[in-house]
Amino acid sequence: MPKRKKASRTLTRRAMLKRGAALSGAVAGSGVVTGFPMVWAQNIKNVTLRQFGTGVSNINAIAEKAKEDLGITLQMTALDTDSTAQRVVTQPKGFDIADIEYFTLKKVWGAGNLQPMDISRLKYFDKIVGIFKDGRLTPTSKIAQGTAPHTVSFVEKPGDKQFAAGMTNWYTMVPTIYNADTLGIRPDLIGRPIESWTELLNPEFRGKASILNIASIGIMDAAMVCEAMGEVRYGDKGNMTTDEIDSTMAIFTEAKKAGQFRAFWKTFDESVNLMASGEVVIQSMWSPAITKVRSMGIPCVYQPLKEGYRSWGGGLGLSANLSGIELDAAYEYLDWYLSGWVGGLLMRQGYYSAAPETSKAHMSDDEWGYWFEGKPAKGDVLNPFGQKMESAGAVRDGGSFYERMGAVECWNSVMDENRYMVRKWNEFIAA
Repeated sequence: MPKRKKASRTLTRRAMLKRGAALSGAVAGSGVVTGFPMVWAQNIKNVTLRQFGTGVSNINAIAEKAKEDLGITLQMTALDTDSTAQRVVTQPKGFDIADIEYFTLKKVWGAGNLQPMDISRLKYFDKIVGIFKDGRLTPTSKIAQGTAPHTVSFVEKPGDKQFAAGMTNWYTMVPTIYNADTLGIRPDLIGRPIESWTELLNPEFRGKASILNIASIGIMDAAMVCEAMGEVRYGDKGNMTTDEIDSTMAIFTEAKKAGQFRAFWKTFDESVNLMASGEVVIQSMWSPAITKVRSMGIPCVYQPLKEGYRSWGGGLGLSANLSGIELDAAYEYLDWYLSGWVGGLLMRQGYYSAAPETSKAHMSDDEWGYWFEGKPAKGDVLNPFGQKMESAGAVRDGGSFYERMGAVECWNSVMDENRYMVRKWNEFIAA
């Protein structure tokens, strides 16, 4: 790995803590350096970092806690997935930190508006799970299809616009949040076991099924269905050929014309309302939406399926315009983000922390057992804001972290034929 460059203008807080005693003795009487640690500490409290990203992780409580612990003011803006990519490319001076999904990196990194991070400055890099390093959850894990995070996680050196083939000293993003997605079902209205993605197109559920209308994600769910049906064989579901796209959309268009779908949703609330009302009994869904329906006293299950999960992940990227004290503050923020408190907050919502080991210290044994280890809850399960999510005895759908993330079949992706795919998806929605 390349050696870390010496800081020319600023020193990180960790470096100052290590060297503070030596500095205070060696430079007594120097008007330039005397008191520098205190000046630095005061300056970082005056730093404002502008962060934007999707609503799942741009949470006010994170900004409030960062202010309390670091003194940094975090200005958060919540956007949708496509808008985050657009802003990175078109407004390079309009942000400091981009909270984006990994597949988005394929769209934005080449613009040169993000800078890679020196992993020697990331205190908790060794705590990050292997998914975001070499792609393997365990040494024997298979690497899933699609834009697996590790494939876009490294560059050879600053300024590179192509991703490195393997691990280097330069990290494109610090991972923060991820999950294994599947279908949500209403077991009380279905009345029988659901074990396969094929059920989304089962005529038994005609007029009561739904799929999310976000092309790059929806087509992944569609591919999981078509492959499970044995109708389409993909070389890589995350990077389909035009023929594979055509075959997938033909199957779903035929189902749509036959009345299979009650609706197509784009927002969290739409998915919740469709399921809670009983208008839909099986659909693409996100984990917190399942929890929301259950909190209303309505049976709803995030159904493990024999073909596996579709997964997604996000992280924090640094603006290429960051330098000096603002860049140091950003590194401190990244370290703080992985130190455990935020991870615990995210885990209690049903997501996973990129550094689960540090999050454990910020969760009770019962919380850790339920969310991470797949154990029955000993007491009621509460969300980060104290609201009851599950009753004592509940077990997380899909089981433990290793059972769920170990069964990921494909990651959300940007395909080489992305424009063609989006056009065909829109034709399907309009059919």
